[in-house]
Amino acid sequence: MKIFIAGHKGMVGSSVVREFKKKKFGKIILRDKKRLNLLSSDAVNNFIKKNKPDIIINCAGRVGGILANSKFPTEFLNENIQIQSNLINSAYKNDVNNFINLGSSCIYPKNSKQPIKEDYLLSSRLEKTNEAYALAKITGLKLCEYYNMQYGKSYLTLMP
Repeated sequence: MKIFIAGHKGMVGSSVVREFKKKKFGKIILRDKKRLNLLSSDAVNNFIKKNKPDIIINCAGRVGGILANSKFPTEFLNENIQIQSNLINSAYKNDVNNFINLGSSCIYPKNSKQPIKEDYLLSSRLEKTNEAYALAKITGLKLCEYYNMQYGKSYLTLMP
């Protein structure tokens, strides 16, 4: 089984790679951003078409703290939507049936009861300081949901 892990150099992605290697789980395909620009739909689509992974795991994205999120909301929203959309749409176009999209707990309302339940999504206002990032992550989650509903895919969003 071939598994493409996007964002393998980040905190979560590197942990996923370590765990998969430790358990000798499948053939892992990795590309850093110098070799694959996830913001380019053509580059992503060509890469997926050429490498034909069985599973794509999306750990990639533009991340930062409160200050970065507050100063650059446009970049956080646009880049994260582009990365997710490029990966999800290319998975669909190239008949990849298994896609795992990593989300973030920040997609839930600011004052969610604990423990957080899936039903709380979109039930109230998001934390303002990372709203753009959260909206992008919600978009990715919903895109996976809609591909499942419309095309019978098995695209999941997990919250690490």
